[in-house]
Amino acid sequence: MKELVEVIAKALVDNPNEVVVTESEKEDEIIIELKVASNDMGKVIGKQGRIAKAIRSVVKAASSKMDKKVIVEIQ
Repeated sequence: MKELVEVIAKALVDNPNEVVVTESEKEDEIIIELKVASNDMGKVIGKQGRIAKAIRSVVKAASSKMDKKVIVEIQ
């Protein structure tokens, strides 16, 4: 999942080398944290959060066969 979020984010931003994705796993959930440069934050979130919602939807679809909940946090 980490690689998927990283590829999507790097395609959206102007500074792809500043994209940092970390993944932490707890009991029944996986938390993916996406950090981008401050001037690229709007590109990742999108108008009214549409792009962020789309990223979360893609990750949810990709993780549907897992028994764990995947949470994407954008920072």
